[in-house]
Amino acid sequence: MFRKICFIILAFAFFLVPWLWSPARDWASGIAVIAGIVFAVCWGNPFSKYTAKITSPLLGASIVGMGCGMNLIKVLYAGASGFFYTFIGIAAGIGLGALFGKLLKMPKNATFLVSVGTSICGGSAIAAAAPALKAKAHEVAMASATVFALNAVALLIFPVIGRALGFDENQFGFWAALAIHDTSSVVGACFQYGEKALEIGTVVKLARALWIVPVTLFLSWFIADKNSESERDDRKLKFRVPWFIPGFLIAAALVTWLPFLQGAGGCVKEISKYLMVVTLFLIGANLSREKLKELGMRPVIHGVILWLILGISWCAAIRLGFVNCSM
Repeated sequence: MFRKICFIILAFAFFLVPWLWSPARDWASGIAVIAGIVFAVCWGNPFSKYTAKITSPLLGASIVGMGCGMNLIKVLYAGASGFFYTFIGIAAGIGLGALFGKLLKMPKNATFLVSVGTSICGGSAIAAAAPALKAKAHEVAMASATVFALNAVALLIFPVIGRALGFDENQFGFWAALAIHDTSSVVGACFQYGEKALEIGTVVKLARALWIVPVTLFLSWFIADKNSESERDDRKLKFRVPWFIPGFLIAAALVTWLPFLQGAGGCVKEISKYLMVVTLFLIGANLSREKLKELGMRPVIHGVILWLILGISWCAAIRLGFVNCSM
């Protein structure tokens, strides 16, 4: 009974604390996943039968809810200058991620979860890709924990490195937006660097985040369906669109074309962000000791290598002038 009470209190805390205390927001997602893992590994998940069933619907609902606060047209125009670079980064990240995953002999789902989390926008991309890939809870938990741990590191070291290299605010905004996983960490790092860095970093990061939809469609059509096809020995490729993708697009379109919904949409988006934090805690709690041993350190090694390659490559490209950072 005590374990159950503590678990419920933690779940509510991960919703309420970031909502009521703004300094906690940059760290809440990473701490939620890690707390869920620690709780489950040390004391066991007292609601494992239920959390395993509700995490996927909660993740989908969070994605749709976040669409309620996005003006797709505005973001596309504002992020046009960074569109080409985000495409290169995502294509390289997923391609290299798939290669490293094979070299490390990782499960396919874990490989792509870490890859999209590193290449697009951290936890949100993992949340979107997980149902499309039919990923297991422990795979999502390990990918999320890896990405969020690197987010925390990036938030601390990127401003220091940027200043040491003499990056101006435009350059740092681009570097943070292209190399840091999660939007909150991009905003947090850019905020430390200056107002212009914050503006550019946020816009380019949002343009990068929009790749969630086409990349998730790609995973759903060409990765997940290949897996299910081989399992059923069925030669026909079936195209299935996860429900949260049209839901996300419809929500964003409604807010974009019906301005009177923007106030309510903003509230829904805020609630969805905190719902995502709670869901990530539940995902972490689905990771048992047995699953942790089964997965090992390979996703962590995979995520670190991929992040270092992308981060250093973008840093060098910006430093050498290959990236046009003027806006």
